[in-house]
Amino acid sequence: MEKFGVDKRGFYGQFGGAYVPEILYKCVHDLQNAYIPIIESEKFRHEYEQLLKDYVGRPSPLYYAQRMSEKYGCKLYLKREDLNHTGAHKINNTIGQILLAREMGKTRIIAETGAGQHGVATATVCALMNMKCEIFMGKADVERQYTNVERMRMLGATVHPVTTGNMTLSDACSEAIRDWCCHPQDTFYIVGSTMGPHPYPDIVARMQSIISKEIKWQLQEKIGRDYPDYLIACLGGGSNAAGTIYHYVDDERVKIVLAEAGGHGVDTDYTAATIHRGTEGIIHGARTLVMQTEDGQIEEAFTISAGLDYPGIGPMHAYLSQVGCEQVLAINDDEAIYAGYELTRMEGIIPAIESAHAIAALKKISFKPDDVVVLTVSGRGDKDVETYLNNKVMAKEYGNF
Repeated sequence: MEKFGVDKRGFYGQFGGAYVPEILYKCVHDLQNAYIPIIESEKFRHEYEQLLKDYVGRPSPLYYAQRMSEKYGCKLYLKREDLNHTGAHKINNTIGQILLAREMGKTRIIAETGAGQHGVATATVCALMNMKCEIFMGKADVERQYTNVERMRMLGATVHPVTTGNMTLSDACSEAIRDWCCHPQDTFYIVGSTMGPHPYPDIVARMQSIISKEIKWQLQEKIGRDYPDYLIACLGGGSNAAGTIYHYVDDERVKIVLAEAGGHGVDTDYTAATIHRGTEGIIHGARTLVMQTEDGQIEEAFTISAGLDYPGIGPMHAYLSQVGCEQVLAINDDEAIYAGYELTRMEGIIPAIESAHAIAALKKISFKPDDVVVLTVSGRGDKDVETYLNNKVMAKEYGNF
């Protein structure tokens, strides 16, 4: 696991750092000192890689999507993170962080979740390691992702519906941090994305980097070279995007296109397009781009996708978008719903609505026939079937059933 682009203080350019209350300073400082020696140890690497193989089911397939390739005039490969145990990329990270927590002597695990996939992945590894698990989830997300809530409870986790603010992912993060402040000695906070105070963005990016590591050798096997012309992923906090691009950020041959949640449109008040709408500020312990008012109050994010419903962005992506290493497109709700149905009907793969934002980006890019495109399907859409059905009018010709 390499350490991409972050300095000793946890900054990517001017973004990042660790802005935490005094009561958490020791917890964060201890983690900053402990994480590199632990995750670079032979013991950790062996156990982590073995669990990814035998428990998660890695490597995830790199699938050539023939019909979608023909439609969009390119050679489209799908990185199938939806086929991992628990149904998304999130478990790549929770496996690593719970091993880190165990080595640090922590006995209680907390986590935030939006769509519920990180919550399920955290509850799963807590069951595996026999550790106490408490999940914070916005009440609005509890209602729209109730299947994942019951999965977490079935796995033995306590789920706390958060009723403050917009009752979505940002509020769940805030509540998890409050809990951490009250239980700093025995509690480890498993952050689900490349956000939060240093070293979390670096930890999560490293754990998810297995995605691009596999893409390199899988492409070499399939097409005789280890890089694509385009990499595409959805972008919320930024974990699956970070994993998808990790080993390609410095490769000028590769165009990186990320899809954030436009909601009803970036020119409305109902959006979660932080790269398009955000300004520099501090959220959940990191300096990054934030959707905020002129006087610094956090604005509510809005999107049909619970997993992209965050008014900030990982500092890595704030930096990479600023320096032009990645292009970020805003995908509106109706475009994502249509794209989800499109992949379902053309390839027999029901994607998570988060992943559908990445699929919708295909329409906005002009490809050449020989372009090799790798798109990460970050999760499967079982959790979103009701949302797809309730919004099938947006699916146009695919919604006539």
